[in-house]
Amino acid sequence: MKGFIYNGPGSIELKEIPMETCGDNDVILKNIYAGVCGSDVTAYKSGGDFMRLFPGMEMGHECVSEVVEVGKNVEGIAVGDRVFPYPIFAKDDTKRSGSMGAFSQYIHVPNCKLDHSVYKVDDTISDKVASIIEPFAVGGQAALLSRPKEGQNAIVYGAGVVGMAAAITLKYLGCDKILIANRSTFRLDIAKELGFEVCSPVQEDIKEKAAAYFGPAFGVMGQTFNADIYIDAIGGTSCFELFQQCGKIQATYTLVGLHHDEMKFHPAMFTYSSWTMQGAGGYSDASVRLAMEIMQSGKFDIEKLITQEYPLEELEDAIKKAMTTSESLKVIIKNN
Repeated sequence: MKGFIYNGPGSIELKEIPMETCGDNDVILKNIYAGVCGSDVTAYKSGGDFMRLFPGMEMGHECVSEVVEVGKNVEGIAVGDRVFPYPIFAKDDTKRSGSMGAFSQYIHVPNCKLDHSVYKVDDTISDKVASIIEPFAVGGQAALLSRPKEGQNAIVYGAGVVGMAAAITLKYLGCDKILIANRSTFRLDIAKELGFEVCSPVQEDIKEKAAAYFGPAFGVMGQTFNADIYIDAIGGTSCFELFQQCGKIQATYTLVGLHHDEMKFHPAMFTYSSWTMQGAGGYSDASVRLAMEIMQSGKFDIEKLITQEYPLEELEDAIKKAMTTSESLKVIIKNN
């Protein structure tokens, strides 16, 4: 089979890889579509150690696949099923979550278990939409951990798939007003098409926009705007600074974007404001199931998040396109 091997920053190679044998407890999947993750872009630009993607490893961890071979001891899975391979467990090795082989033609899933190694994908979800279950579940996990309540308001920083998924999930779970902030007007235009209020901090003052949109609330320093939930899907220090300046009493800050710089933290403000701050890395069984439930509901045109499609052979071009946030949102790879 063909598959992309990571050789280090700026170097990936499409190679012929030996097909592994399907054992009695295993399945073989043929990949249909795979998504280019922001972590794939970072690995290509500067190195993959942070996601345990090292030279010589297969690339890719977001995909939808078809079952083409099933071991005799595997229960509940049949040839022809469409599945989402769960990256943490698909290779039966949690260290392989970033090198599952989504950018290869096939994936060997050892010791396969339904709703653990793989999840079945309902027929109502298109192949393209199913290819982004993984990042959608990441955004959904951030939304779930924020414990949204009916009628609450939220600010989401970042209009990539994770940020968009967080906003969509918050809306699905009953939040009222949601403001998405991002520098890329290309991405914000898509957010507007999905029904969200948007703000580009390079074009307008986010404090003024939030005050006008959410209305007033109170913080320990006086009047502020009425946002209950802040989700940081960017990893920018300005997001956390705004929260500490403007967060209302009992607001929640959920961090899902990767920060690379230290953040200035004011513990007294957290104490007096009864704020909650938490991380939301990865996903869970609950967020995967919720992602697929939202996709099945048809309430949101989720395919709008996918802006470019490339054949497997053009993965390097796809990664470079994914770097240009002014022209892309989600880039996917079609397996021929």
